[in-house]
Amino acid sequence: AIEHGRPFSRILYGPPGTGKTTLARIVASAADAAFEELSAVQVGKADVTAVLKRAAERRKGGRGTIFFLDEIHRFNKAQQDALLPGVENGWVVLIAATTGNPSFSVISPPLSRSLLLTRQTLSDERLATLDARAAGDPRGVAGADGGVRGATVGPAGAPPPPRWWGTGGAAVAATAGR
Repeated sequence: AIEHGRPFSRILYGPPGTGKTTLARIVASAADAAFEELSAVQVGKADVTAVLKRAAERRKGGRGTIFFLDEIHRFNKAQQDALLPGVENGWVVLIAATTGNPSFSVISPPLSRSLLLTRQTLSDERLATLDARAAGDPRGVAGADGGVRGATVGPAGAPPPPRWWGTGGAAVAATAGR
């Protein structure tokens, strides 16, 4: 659906650093859609309304909009209700992220119009597997550095990369072959 320009709304639930924002950007890029991003901590209903207005204008011109709302659980009921016209009219595909359980923190209308995806932190073992696959794949590290196998991220002896690097890479790796 994403590659054909028909992504669907989703709510990404998981701890910080599990690639929620990265996944939203990948969806927007793969769907060739505009990407609007807001953090519910810093904005209100007027900001959401402005995004929806821009998205409606884009839709008239034939281009979709992915609206990424980080920390949707910080919005109250009225603020979450403001999202509905954009989703219901097809102006935006809503991708919302939350670290709070969406069953308690997201009101029913946006929850019922979205696919709920749970994100989890990758274990050290899974990160090592991902690193090895990227090192051996021409689309990964092997292709980026002229085919050197067994390469790792960063200089020798450096501490391992942050855990979120692995989650973003996992999202890219999972979608790259499709």
